[in-house]
Amino acid sequence: MLLGAFLAFAAGIGIVRFPDLLARMHAATKPQVLGLILMLIGVGLRVHVWSVVGMLVLVVVFQLLTAPVAAHMVGRAGFRTGKVVHEDLVVDDLTADQEAALVEEDEAAGEVEGPADGTESPPR
Repeated sequence: MLLGAFLAFAAGIGIVRFPDLLARMHAATKPQVLGLILMLIGVGLRVHVWSVVGMLVLVVVFQLLTAPVAAHMVGRAGFRTGKVVHEDLVVDDLTADQEAALVEEDEAAGEVEGPADGTESPPR
């Protein structure tokens, strides 16, 4: 339980002290999840009640399922809003995909014409 508490504390310190979004995101997911798992293992060993242990296992499973998805969504949102420093990235596959999507969106908007009555359509 102490190691789990230390990892959760280290994750909190990392969120406050790390300089950029990706480093903070890493601190919010990796040590926090491992710290929670270690603390729940400690609680399960201390309680010795199967219904409680089953509930703790469900908490661990849901944490393992939701933490990567949340980190992915935070990373993509940060990338889209310009919070990610592109020079720090070793591999940047998302920029090409994002530019291709913008080109497709502009092409689709160019094909669509205004209303038939001659009035202009409202801006996007």
